[in-house]
Amino acid sequence: MASVRNGFETLGGVTSLAVDGPLAIRKGFPFTEFIQQCWFISKVTVVPLVFISIPFGVILALHVGSFFTQIGAESHIGATMIVGIVRESAPVATALLIAGAGGSAMTADLGSRRIRSELDAMEVMGVDPIHRLVLPRLIAASLVGILLVSVVSVAGIAGGWVMAVPVQGGTSGAYFASFTELGYLPDFYSSLIKAAIFGYLAAAISCHYGYNVRGGPKAVGDAVNKAVVLTFIVLFFVNLMITALYFNLVPAKI
Repeated sequence: MASVRNGFETLGGVTSLAVDGPLAIRKGFPFTEFIQQCWFISKVTVVPLVFISIPFGVILALHVGSFFTQIGAESHIGATMIVGIVRESAPVATALLIAGAGGSAMTADLGSRRIRSELDAMEVMGVDPIHRLVLPRLIAASLVGILLVSVVSVAGIAGGWVMAVPVQGGTSGAYFASFTELGYLPDFYSSLIKAAIFGYLAAAISCHYGYNVRGGPKAVGDAVNKAVVLTFIVLFFVNLMITALYFNLVPAKI
């Protein structure tokens, strides 16, 4: 029962923070903190994302290409790459890196401020920590997610091209021409929406655990671990729901 109660408390806390954060914009927008968070999240996620996306594209093209070669459909590898990378893997990979690199830093930063009583001092001075610290992190994570999903898509498609054309003997013309067979603009829009939602959720969960740390340095480390694990679980469930909703609302391309 205690674990169930803690779960509902965590859900309520994350939801409250996710709602209170945007509402705090009525007090103005902390632009400087927002720019700093955008730069930090981008700095710690861009390179790892590229190094993850290229091998993923290569592996996907390898498996799909070997099957398509058996049935004589090598020219359709690019269509599968668009669906697999743009629609699904790009937003998920972006969100996981934002949660693992950027989110853990958010939790550690806010948690350290909490145990040093900096957040309490801000409240005493009449400064709202939600407005000054949480709001820019929520918006920055969403914006960076939208921007990075395009980088992941390009890197993954480039990795698939390496496997499909030079290695498996396909042609660049057939690879790129097949993009429009299965994929179309709603897939890309869906990817952007997913990336924005995932980034926002990752930041909300991370900020919740950091903001509510109680104890010493060990409590900060525990909060970071809990935030990352919970973010990964939530993102996969939310991705499932958004994907199911997408297939019900957007007709498949024929």
